[in-house]
Amino acid sequence: MASALDELKLDRAFVQIVKSGSMSAAARQLDTSVTSIARQLSRLEASLGVRLLNRTTRSQSLSEAGTVYYQRLIEVLDQIDAMKRDVASYQQGTKGRLRVHLRTSIGLQVVVPALPNFFRRNPDVTLDLTLTDERADLVAEAIDVAMWLGNLQDSSLVARRLSPSRRVMCASPDYLKRNGEPRLPNDLDAHNCLLFLARNYLNRWRLTKDDETIEVPVNGNLQTDNGAVLRTSAINGLGIVMLQRSMVQEDLDGGQLVQVMTDYEVSPTEFDTALYVVYPSSRRLSPKTRVFVDFLVDLFRRHQAPLT
Repeated sequence: MASALDELKLDRAFVQIVKSGSMSAAARQLDTSVTSIARQLSRLEASLGVRLLNRTTRSQSLSEAGTVYYQRLIEVLDQIDAMKRDVASYQQGTKGRLRVHLRTSIGLQVVVPALPNFFRRNPDVTLDLTLTDERADLVAEAIDVAMWLGNLQDSSLVARRLSPSRRVMCASPDYLKRNGEPRLPNDLDAHNCLLFLARNYLNRWRLTKDDETIEVPVNGNLQTDNGAVLRTSAINGLGIVMLQRSMVQEDLDGGQLVQVMTDYEVSPTEFDTALYVVYPSSRRLSPKTRVFVDFLVDLFRRHQAPLT
């Protein structure tokens, strides 16, 4: 039984015979022999069980069945060729649908406000955007790009670092006016610290100064796995928060939040909590994926430029 590719080859040979007006002309167009063309036509007729061409040594004409088959076939082949052109254009140009997972807080705070700039440069790209802090199986769920915190254990993924683990402690001016500003690590014991809940995150903050790191127990009346909740609560005067600087930079610049204990480097965990953009290594990097990854890298580079 002929394969689908073989059948398509026979169909194209038949169409070329009709368009060229003879087998010899079709053979020249397809860069093959007349014998090969005649054999392909015979195979096609045998598979269909009808004669497609009435042919003599001097002329050829379509049979009634051949006329119907030819008219329908050229429509199908035109659709196949158009489909191939459309699919090829997805690789050749920046167009098509892109499935993206962004971390909830940093996605809302940094990436989503910058999307109009991305779409102005890439108007033919459509984003299927999900905000989640979960690490999904990118290959199994056909996700093109994701944003994750921390090192990767999966060698089937490619990762590019967007942001180092640069965090700050901050609070609203109103909170600091009411409760005072902490100066030393032990001062945090007297403050309401807003805590992020996730794997590897404990109720201890790591503070480093002069190459010496200490862990300080912290407590507060709000714990959540959503950084946006922590940011909003801090702005509203609930307590001191530790967040990625890129998340709160605009709040610091606008005076809604004030950084505290600026002479310390701070981290909520001993594990790597840098921010990465990741995508499957098994897939050829399409232009639409490349431009979005480059957009994220450039966005976070510019977002942090004043901080270096």
